[in-house]
Amino acid sequence: MLQYIVKRLLLSIPTVLIIILLSFIIMELPPGDYLTTYEVALRQSGEEVDLAKIELLRERYKLDKPVYVRFFYWFGNLFRGDFGYSMLYEKPVADLLGARVWYTVLISSLATAFAWVTGFLIGVYSGTHQYTIGDYAFTVVGYFGVSVPNFLFALLLMWGAFSAFGLSLGGLFSPEYALAPWSWRKLLDLLQHLWIPVIVTGTATMAGLIRVLRGNLLDEINKPYVTAARARGVPENKLTWKYPLRVAIIPFLSTAGWTLPNIISGAVVTGIVLNLPTVGTLLMDALKAQDMYLAGSIILILTMFTVIGTIVSDILLAWADPRARLS
Repeated sequence: MLQYIVKRLLLSIPTVLIIILLSFIIMELPPGDYLTTYEVALRQSGEEVDLAKIELLRERYKLDKPVYVRFFYWFGNLFRGDFGYSMLYEKPVADLLGARVWYTVLISSLATAFAWVTGFLIGVYSGTHQYTIGDYAFTVVGYFGVSVPNFLFALLLMWGAFSAFGLSLGGLFSPEYALAPWSWRKLLDLLQHLWIPVIVTGTATMAGLIRVLRGNLLDEINKPYVTAARARGVPENKLTWKYPLRVAIIPFLSTAGWTLPNIISGAVVTGIVLNLPTVGTLLMDALKAQDMYLAGSIILILTMFTVIGTIVSDILLAWADPRARLS
């Protein structure tokens, strides 16, 4: 198992490098750059454009260099912890990301735990209680989670909280705690606001996991080896948890690698709608302004989460199914 994990970690290195290169190429595909956008905005507002200043900024940010020079300049600085300088916000990228990355990790981690735990428990219940009232109810919940967009679900929850309790739950903090130093009151205020983005970003993934596990478990329960074990007097709980569930959970674990990047993608949209201090709003602004260092750094972080999710999925699959690591 250790040899398998080391092999997967080594294989992830060239994957990360290729994805970083492709991400940078995609960022460079639109015509122009940040200074072009900046110059157009000045002209549209009627302000005078200082061409000398534009050229000075172009030289300062290496925008006058070929694309491969800009890539290696940015990529080389990553190893020194320097993510570059945001032209849009006029700050180092590391200072802009700071707490936003940790809030994104916090929301994504809690949403992943919520999706996996609830998806597993509900999937097992629905698979072992087919056509019961509970199964029908959870099926409706699954269809709701798959069909309703994250941003609409967020708006519904915010409206419900405000209508029922008079609470405004946009953002992660109330106005009086947004800039206040950390304290128990600020922590409680964070927890009061945190449940909406966690539920919103985790519900769609949870619904998909429920459907996968329920369908696989129903398929396994009706197979001859389960019928034979039941005829021999194997207890029903042991029969379900030890045999069919172990097989049915393999597709559940194999799709777990998609969960983390999907949740982070959902957190980007949810962060914009709920005005959360995550990397979502920064990424949107950076892409619109073609702020390549800021956008590239955020895409790099999202890429790392995708690779981590895939590695975790592979490890869980190898743990549940020895055939994966033997092959």
